[in-house]
Amino acid sequence: MRGLVIRWLVSAAALYLTSMIVRGVEVHGVGSLFFAAATIGILNALVRPVILLLTLPLNILTLGLFTLVVNAAMLKLASEVVRGFEVHGFWSALGGWLLLSFFTFL
Repeated sequence: MRGLVIRWLVSAAALYLTSMIVRGVEVHGVGSLFFAAATIGILNALVRPVILLLTLPLNILTLGLFTLVVNAAMLKLASEVVRGFEVHGFWSALGGWLLLSFFTFL
């Protein structure tokens, strides 16, 4: 349980840093920040594997590059669900996802 809370806090910090760096990724308020971090985690655990399975032929055809599109779509989907968290456009979602992945990796 403690590890889950730590991972959630790290994800929230990474999302905050991403919103400060990437133009087009905006977080309005601390509550939205934590809710967006939790939503992204839930979407990655439940929805992303299904989408990756459904797009497997396209992913094989593009040698795995389509995974970047799926990841950006997950960030954009989270912005549609959470009020106060906005991602404007595909390139903002892609850049945001790349930075978010980098920060959570650290």
